[in-house]
Amino acid sequence: MSEPLVIVGNGMAAARLVDELAKTALGRYAVAVIGEEPRLAYNRVLLSSVLAGETGSHEIELRPAGWWRDRGVTVRYGYRVSEIDVGRRELKIAGEESMEYSKLVLATGSTPLRLNVPGADLAGVHTFRDTRDVDLLLTLAAARKRVVVVGGGLLGLEAAYGLAKAGAPVTLLHLMDRLMERQLDAPAADLLKTLVERKGIRVMLNAATARIHGEGHVQAVELADGSRIEADAVIFAAGIKPNVALAKEAGIAVNRGVVVNDVMQTSASDIFALGECAEHRGTCYGLVEPAYEQARVLARHLAGRPAAYQGSVVSTNLKVSGVSVFSAGDFMGGEGSESLVLSDRRRGTYKKLVIADGRLTGAVLIGDTIDALWYLELIRNRDKVASIRTDMMFGRALAQPSKAA
Repeated sequence: MSEPLVIVGNGMAAARLVDELAKTALGRYAVAVIGEEPRLAYNRVLLSSVLAGETGSHEIELRPAGWWRDRGVTVRYGYRVSEIDVGRRELKIAGEESMEYSKLVLATGSTPLRLNVPGADLAGVHTFRDTRDVDLLLTLAAARKRVVVVGGGLLGLEAAYGLAKAGAPVTLLHLMDRLMERQLDAPAADLLKTLVERKGIRVMLNAATARIHGEGHVQAVELADGSRIEADAVIFAAGIKPNVALAKEAGIAVNRGVVVNDVMQTSASDIFALGECAEHRGTCYGLVEPAYEQARVLARHLAGRPAAYQGSVVSTNLKVSGVSVFSAGDFMGGEGSESLVLSDRRRGTYKKLVIADGRLTGAVLIGDTIDALWYLELIRNRDKVASIRTDMMFGRALAQPSKAA
């Protein structure tokens, strides 16, 4: 008889885990997926494309309903798990219905941070995290409402681009002195700012949000320097926090995220966690690729095969505000490292490769990211690059023509 395995959360991490389980342990478990959002799992990375009108909402679903059904997976969306009874191995759904489990996986994701400033509770203050947010922002854009986006990281840039493309006048506020400071060095961030501004988005750096003004509804945003920006809506996109409440209330160890070991196991032996809600060796990744790597490890472990998650080489490889951006590894460099840089602001391209101890240790690309996966492979494999150092800046086709073919 199949063991009941329940996955709480119906996002990208959960969908990938089901995919991996189908390859390694199909038939061993009776899998049920429970998610709060009222729809099948979808690609959250493409939300800005939906907002910009480049992709239809139905097109971002990861798998059609038949795919889940064919693998014997019960999917219940629009339901909230309110309690975990660890001793009885039982879940409470919406405070009423009970569901038993043999193994439980928490894939509860994260929640957008909302700044704790006066006026943050006014009508017209929103976040950008799911398809319901997209529907609301599309309404704002259609009415040509003036929107202030707070946050110049990935999420904020994507929200700003989508809104601007949909027709809204957009101002982007960022607390730091450069955009995407965790993923880009200063020259790359400066070029990205220029390219974003060319798309009609007003970008303000070193901009600390102090207060949101309005009588019942947003009317303006005040910065710490006293300047004021007129606005009809404010979008908070300044980071995320892992959803740990369900685990914490069940007595499962949490720190910033739900604490897991190298097989994604929590402090409760038959409960696991992965994705944005999980904390492994002190790190919460908040990115898709680590979640997929964790899903692969957990599926192998649940299938009784040896597996261990050793952490991820974090990389960014996507279109940010319509601009191709890639970064990976130690792209800032340090003592004993060498940086190779190729920049063409007119064409909107920037490349930086960091070499240390004869290996590629970091890379940043803006505009031209065609060789991004090759650079990531070199970084992850810790390959020696002395023989291709002269040509590697110009891509795999020139540096390794036999392998690029």
